[in-house]
Amino acid sequence: MPNWMVEFLYVVLMSKRCVFAFLLGIILFFLISAYGHHAMENFQLQGVFKGIEDVIRDKFLRRYDKLALGALIACWILAIKFYIKDRKRFL
Repeated sequence: MPNWMVEFLYVVLMSKRCVFAFLLGIILFFLISAYGHHAMENFQLQGVFKGIEDVIRDKFLRRYDKLALGALIACWILAIKFYIKDRKRFL
């Protein structure tokens, strides 16, 4: 195994903050996506607005997806920052 890979694995496995931020991003991504689909599952409009129901549902689902992706990216950036700090501390 190359030396840089051993160093990377050592720092990641020793850094609880890095692992926690990485896993938190994944968990938040799935939770926010699941909540968005659950919230829009029973979305119905009445009367004249029945025709734009699908358009509004899709727009809200895209917003939930963007929020989930933003949370994932933010947590992964935080994990990278923790990795850099812990690499300086451990090595």
